[in-house]
Amino acid sequence: MFDVIVIGGGPAGLSAALTLGRALRPTLLIDSGEYRNAPAADMHNFLTRDGTPPSEFRKISHSELDQYSTVEIRNVTVDDTRPLKDGDGFELTLTDGSAVQARRLLLATGLADDLPPIEGIGELWGRGVYHCPYCHGFEIRDTPIAVLYSDPLMVDLALHLRRFSSDVVLCADGRGDELDGSTLARLADNGVAVRGEKVVRLESNGERLENVVFESGESLPRHGLFAMSQFRQRSELPGRLGCQLLPDGCVAVDDFQLTSVPGVYAAGDMAHRASLPMPTPFVSTATSSGTIAAIAADKNLVATDTTTRPDPVPA
Repeated sequence: MFDVIVIGGGPAGLSAALTLGRALRPTLLIDSGEYRNAPAADMHNFLTRDGTPPSEFRKISHSELDQYSTVEIRNVTVDDTRPLKDGDGFELTLTDGSAVQARRLLLATGLADDLPPIEGIGELWGRGVYHCPYCHGFEIRDTPIAVLYSDPLMVDLALHLRRFSSDVVLCADGRGDELDGSTLARLADNGVAVRGEKVVRLESNGERLENVVFESGESLPRHGLFAMSQFRQRSELPGRLGCQLLPDGCVAVDDFQLTSVPGVYAAGDMAHRASLPMPTPFVSTATSSGTIAAIAADKNLVATDTTTRPDPVPA
């Protein structure tokens, strides 16, 4: 019986496991080896690790976790989970055939991206095609940038990117009729060009983006393209456990990262409070939420095991 099983070996799960290890909690970290930021060449906005490749970040994190004897890491996935008969804990069946039990679960299984159906976009995701100006804008400053229109938010993003480049083009991808006159005027007034043709292909030199190719066959030379993915829960576990989901598909959590299911916490980009309009896809916020969830689970277990005072953190 583990005190906590952390499911997910990304920044949120690693941070949670570190906190639980330092709290001397018997902890199992289940790592499937699938990570949302795996395609990225490096990560940013994380103090002391700015520019570190995600794989190097994980290597450093694992070496730090090795110091804590109460933390075990298994490279498997979860087949099924069910509550224990006494109602205080969970049993998980793993893909290696084993079954493990924990008093509390901490989900850090993350999100997965469904990309626009454009040839070449998958190979360039995180390495020429980006989703976040705070993560990648600085690296492609002063170069030609394109923004793929799929939502009105992309208009705001195109205007935002003018801070990084004097050459920003909004590619309407055949949906130019969705841009009204005032929007077009706003873009023009702020130096953002608009191309209405449908985008069919992205060309690269094997390492970075070179051209956006339109249905007509014409190419637009670009060094970076910003696009919006449709994200979804990477794991079915939140649904199987009965966790409440927000309209955007993320798991609803409270200020302590507790889900609607007693004893189940969630951290990282897969979960956020209802007061936030969207998930935050940053390594720094993922590690922070993992730490908060781990502390909440630990505090809850302390209160459960003692009767000296009321539980400061709800189960």
